[in-house]
Amino acid sequence: MSDEKITLSTLARTPGSHRNRKRLGRGPGSGTGKTSGKGHKGIKARAGHHGPGGNKPHFEGGQMPLTRRVPKRGFTNPFREAAQVVGLDDLARLTGSEVTVETLAAVGLVRASAGPVKLLANGEIARAVTVRGLKVSATAREKVVAAGGTVEA
Repeated sequence: MSDEKITLSTLARTPGSHRNRKRLGRGPGSGTGKTSGKGHKGIKARAGHHGPGGNKPHFEGGQMPLTRRVPKRGFTNPFREAAQVVGLDDLARLTGSEVTVETLAAVGLVRASAGPVKLLANGEIARAVTVRGLKVSATAREKVVAAGGTVEA
């Protein structure tokens, strides 16, 4: 071993550690021309998945596939807006007495452009704060008012 320092400019892969990819269907001289090493005819010569396990993904040998025999229920609302959740105990990280999306984003509790913010009653609040422009749970509203604060829409 030499005492040479390893840097990005001195890095090199071990000889023989990287093998070139097999280029299929590039003429008879390559050894994998014409049928690309798949032989003649048969299911394994056809397009589609025929690797380990064989056949196409989700194909169960003619048996009714799992995705078709399991009952389908429910509905996913494509317009759902998930709220960013902030607890009352998180408000201790704020320095001012006003709680808005901007002040919460400034201390890293929420992202300003990632949807609506909702204040939940997790933990306690010790000081009076003014909450503006946030959704607030009923219990969180009671705790803020009990601490001498206000909640504005």
